[in-house]
Formats: sequence, C-alpha cells, structure tokens
Amino acid sequence: MFAILSTLGWQAWVTAGVIVAMMGALVREWARPDLVLLGGLAGLLLVGVVTPEQAFAGFSNSAVITVAALFVVAAGVERTGALGFLDHLLFPKKTARLGWALPRLMFSTAGLSAFLNNTPIVALFVPRVQTWASRRNVSASKLLIPLSYAAITGGMITLIGTSTNLVVSGLMEAEGYAGLGFFDVTWVGLPAALAMMLYMTLVGHRLLPVRQKQGAMAEDGLRDCLFEVRVAQGSPLVGQTIEEAGLRSLGAAYLGHVRRAGRVIPASPEVGLQAGDVLTFAGDLAMLEALLQRPGLERTLRAVEDDQYETLPLDEAVVAASSNLVGKTLREAAFRDHYQGVVLAIQRKDEQVEGPLGRIPIKAGDLLLVEARNGFDSHWNATRDEFYLVAPRRPTQAKPQRWKAALSLLIFAAMIGAMASGLVSVVTASFAAALAVIATRCLRAHEARRAVDVQVLVVIAAALGIGKAVEASGLAALMATGLLTATGSLGLVATLVALYLATNVLTELITHKAAAVLMLPVALSVAASLNLNPSAFAVLIAVAAAGSFATPIGYQTNLMVMAAGGYRFKDYLRVGIPASLIIMAVAVTVIYLHWLR
Repeated sequence: MFAILSTLGWQAWVTAGVIVAMMGALVREWARPDLVLLGGLAGLLLVGVVTPEQAFAGFSNSAVITVAALFVVAAGVERTGALGFLDHLLFPKKTARLGWALPRLMFSTAGLSAFLNNTPIVALFVPRVQTWASRRNVSASKLLIPLSYAAITGGMITLIGTSTNLVVSGLMEAEGYAGLGFFDVTWVGLPAALAMMLYMTLVGHRLLPVRQKQGAMAEDGLRDCLFEVRVAQGSPLVGQTIEEAGLRSLGAAYLGHVRRAGRVIPASPEVGLQAGDVLTFAGDLAMLEALLQRPGLERTLRAVEDDQYETLPLDEAVVAASSNLVGKTLREAAFRDHYQGVVLAIQRKDEQVEGPLGRIPIKAGDLLLVEARNGFDSHWNATRDEFYLVAPRRPTQAKPQRWKAALSLLIFAAMIGAMASGLVSVVTASFAAALAVIATRCLRAHEARRAVDVQVLVVIAAALGIGKAVEASGLAALMATGLLTATGSLGLVATLVALYLATNVLTELITHKAAAVLMLPVALSVAASLNLNPSAFAVLIAVAAAGSFATPIGYQTNLMVMAAGGYRFKDYLRVGIPASLIIMAVAVTVIYLHWLR
C-alpha cells in the first residue's frame, strides 16, 4: 500500500483533500449541497485536476435532462389531481386496523415511487396520513417513517424511480460504458421493496414510538412549539399580573417570558402586564387558538395590513436543507416580505426552541406554522428548494380536473411504455412527455419552471464533474486496490459488502447523489480489476446510495416526515439500522446470484 501511495500524483492528493473538505462542509451544513459541490468542482478546475470540458460535461449529461423533465411530468400528474383516486384505496372511511393499513400504504407508495419522484408523493400523502390517523385514533408516527421507507425502496424499482439511478447511469455513459437499462435495477429494487414492506409490517412498526395520538393533539395541535401573542391596546388584562390573568398555569403550554420595549422579562407570577407586551409560550399549539379567543390578546403580526383584520388559512411548512432560511432568523430572512406570510409558531424535531420567535435561527427540518393567503401551499410546493413540504393545517380536498387528470395519466403511461420497450431512450421519452404535459395545459409554463428543482440539477451536474476527477486523478484506482487488498482473501461477497457499506455510510453523512458519484468510479475499478460485469457494481452503488434509513439527513423524505411524526434522531437509528442491513442482504444476494455467480 505504501508503494502505491508513493506513486500517486499531486492530482490524486488534491482530489482527496477536496473530497474531505466537501464532506466536512456537508456534515456540518456550512452551506447548501449544491454550493458545496460547485465549490469543490471549482477548486479542482482551478488547480488543473480536471479540464473545463470534464468539469462541465455533467451539465449536458442525459441524467440532468431526464431528471428535469421528470420533475415536470410528476408535477403535471400531481396538479391535475390524477392521484386523487388513491384516497379511497389508502384511506378508507371504514375503520381499518394498522396491520392492514400499513402494507396498503407502503405498497401504493412504493408503486408510485417506482415511476414518479418520491418527494411530491410523500408531500401528497403526509397530510392525508395525519388526518386518517387522527380520525382512527392511530398514532401517525406508526405510519410516516414507513411511508418514507416505502418511497425510498420504491424508487429502486426502475431506472427513473430516483435521480440516484439516473446519476449512476449517466456517469457510466460518461466513462464509456453502456448505461443501465430501464429494468436493470428492478432485479434488486423489487425484492428490496417487498422485504421492506414485510419488515415494517411485522417488526418495524413495533419499534416506532407512539406520539401525537391523543385527541386534539393529533388533530389540532403540534407539541413543543414556540408561539407568541400580544396584549392589545385597551385590553382588560392591562394592569393585571400574569398570575391574576390566568396565564401562569395553562397545562398544555407555559409562558416563558415577556418582551417589552426591547427588554426580555422572565415570566414571574407577579409581573404586571402592559399594552403591547409580547408573551412567548412553549407547548401545544392548540393553546394558541385558545389564547386568541380570550379578550385582549391578539397575534403579534398580521399577514395583511387591511384595516379590517382578515383571518387567513394556516399552512405547515417543513424547512428544506437548501432553504435560504437555514441559519437565519425570521427577521433576517424578511420572511413576511419574501414569503408573503407570517410564522405563528416553530417546532424543532426533538428540541424545545427558546427565545423571541423572530430571533431564532432556523434549522433544516424545522416545522413552521404559517398564516398566508390561499395558494401559499401550491406555490411553495412547486419548488422544493425552500420547503420539503407545505400542507394546509386542515387539508382540503381539491376536486380533480377529470379530463386533464386522465390526459396526464395517459401521457405518463405512454412515457413509461416507450422507456420500457426501448423504442426511444429514457431522456427522449421523458423530454417528450414533459413537453406534452405543458402543450396540453396539464401544467402551465410558469408552473413547469417552478416544478424543476434547479439545485438538484446543479448537485447532479457538479457531482458528475467531481466523479470524473476521482477517476482521472487515479484516486479511484487506489481506493479499489485498497478495498480488494482488504477483502480479497474473504471472497467476492465480502468485496460487495464492503462497497455497499462504504457507499451507505457516505449517504448517511453527506447526500445520496454525492455518495453515488464518489463511489461509482471505485466500484467500476473493482469490476475492471476482477474482470466482472460493471452493471452489477453500478446497481450495487445505486441501491446503497439510495438506501438511507438510519438517519433523517441522508434522504430528504426522511427529513420531511420527522417533524410531522414527532420523531427523534434515535427513532431512525432504532428502526433504520435493521432496515439498512436487510436491504444490503437483499442487494448483495441478488446481485451475486444474477450477475456474478
């Protein structure tokens, strides 16, 4: 090994240093993933590790075009209400036991995720799952992690099920190999999805906590929130102490402090109330509505400045890791002006937030209760860079546009048929379908622009350039040699397990696309050294990179359900580690038997 290290050129050392720096930045969330990867690519370009042609080839790669087109097609299916028929199947009005509801939910989610982007599918189902669970007196926390896991494994079933598969296929083509076929990953993805459903139905849901189940808390309240009200001018509470006003012992919420003229006053029982005082509470959000019913208390901000106050709809928004809000306070982000809404409360994962509402730095995964005009949810759901999920507080079912829904499904089915038959390439079929969705007005042009997640495309394109540097610098060959040296005496299966684990750990630490791009050149070098089918190793990397179950940060659907289900980090570890091991066992076994035996 030392002899090999001594032969490495400076390009490999620089590439390794850049990758380590990027991993540190991604783990610590110093910047958005797209900016981190672009920064790493820029560094490799400036020092000459890659040429401009190699660095920017990813932006013209078929994987980037395909992912952009699929965003548009998925948005067209979603906007027309074409998936509304699933409500009766997934959420029946008759009482259903969890043992029956769970496999039905996971089966449908996995089936849709095999052909549609899984993020909007999870966004579509989360509020419906919460509503159904509340009506059936079932804890939504028993259903939401399974929903995310089903979406992830469903994406493994076909080439277009997740952008990770397309990234791997695109990188193979860039390296001169044949890309993956539409059903190549199905050999692993289908048994993996079935194994996940079986595990969650029989064992996994028993490892999940029971949270937000009781009565109003499940239907109307969010626990551990921070919210504020203000003592109005002329309020009957003026002159009373906190104790006399009955604001000290509220049961489901407690008064933390009073803000007055820029000062923060601890909420002692003897503190007298004055007009304009802002009272900061922590606890069950249902208390906010109860407090606002009391004479003399009002909201601290209004979403509109009309002379007559207008009660606006409430939406729950989960902050994305790529959001401009991350690291900023609501005041610094000018939330009211930029997002055209007012944040009434903040809920943070397994942590109680403290301090004035407008001065709390926002973190990825925070759930915000936003008061805004109609359309706030549809506008921000169209672009996933700010919020993973925006759902009405009390979701209303919009009537589907029947003929457009049927038309969007027809276009979608034609696209899948063309891809599966091999009549045209995946990129051609997806691009034509996206144009058809816009031309038939199933999706308007401005909606199509918002549907395309530009940051995802930048991550893919930049990651492809970095993957080229890993291969061209000799770093991939070195890592492949080291891996073969460590596992060679143990056999081929041990080599597959080592590749899978290395990729999967990277996925949990950074992002699934970056993990796939960094490990695929290593896997292809291993395949070349052993003179084995490169497609087998590509499928292994694709599944390992997408299979993020043990943490909420590896895959965005895990983060989307975290606040909605009241989950903590340890909940993912408890149920996700066995899930990861099961999927690894399925993947390694199927790949060995189908491609390498």
